[in-house]
Amino acid sequence: MKNWVALISGLLFGVGLAVSGMTDTAKVLGFLDFFGEWDATLAFVMAAGLAVTIPAYRLTKDHRPWFETGFSLPKASQLDVRLIGGAIIFGLGWGLYGYCPGPAVAAIAYGRLDAIVFVIMMAAGMYLAEKLIRVRDKAGASST
Repeated sequence: MKNWVALISGLLFGVGLAVSGMTDTAKVLGFLDFFGEWDATLAFVMAAGLAVTIPAYRLTKDHRPWFETGFSLPKASQLDVRLIGGAIIFGLGWGLYGYCPGPAVAAIAYGRLDAIVFVIMMAAGMYLAEKLIRVRDKAGASST
């Protein structure tokens, strides 16, 4: 049942992205163009997502999600170099091309080669970053 809920949720998310036009990189780049022809539609999509998510989160905050045995929120609340660095790199990638992970994966449904290449390179970047972090952690552990 859990997989069906994930499938339906992902389908709903993808349809929402497509209907709102957020799989179009020009729309996203238009949102990031504050000093040119700014396109506020992404802000409305984000606001609509928050309008649903915030009440749903408040309702489930003290309970476990459906089809899960537990519910644990991240304990870390401080900004660190890894978080800030990752956010900067994410922002650079988003701003250079106009895709972030969700819309890029959704755009694959159109068979767009740019989306396919983007997702492959995004996965490769995530893999490479994880490998580099492991190497750094091992080097730090062996020097102590």
